[in-house]
Amino acid sequence: MLIQFRDYLTFDFIYLWTTLGVLPFWLMLIFIPNSKITQIFVNSVILPLILAIAYGFTIYQAILLEEAFLDIFKLYSSLDDLYTVLATESFLLFFWLHFTAFNLFLGSWVSRDGIKFNVSKKILFISLILIYFTGPLGLVFYWFIRVFYSKKLGFHD
Repeated sequence: MLIQFRDYLTFDFIYLWTTLGVLPFWLMLIFIPNSKITQIFVNSVILPLILAIAYGFTIYQAILLEEAFLDIFKLYSSLDDLYTVLATESFLLFFWLHFTAFNLFLGSWVSRDGIKFNVSKKILFISLILIYFTGPLGLVFYWFIRVFYSKKLGFHD
């Protein structure tokens, strides 16, 4: 039974389920950030644990495919080398899982922080959409807006 299940866990399958699987959590962050269900599923260890398992399984599959893991360090040398590394399906999936987990963590933090400082839901909505698509740009947008709500400017919050 496990062998049959493993046959379904291709890189395409993991990508598809990761991409579609995080959407309900983003919708919870955007529309019902204060609800108990959001607190349980999005603002807890559950979702990062699921994404970490997918990441670990992808590493396991890459080892079985005898991918050259040390090639991942080439991504720091040039844009062409980054392109070459990301042309490998397993490495591309590593980065997608990393990006997805990081953006969801960032969205979760912004949502909690916005609730803490009573930031307008419309502004949180814009911030979370920007974070979903652009990550750091959404965070910077939120930080600029947050200054007006928290009535202080701090670089360490």
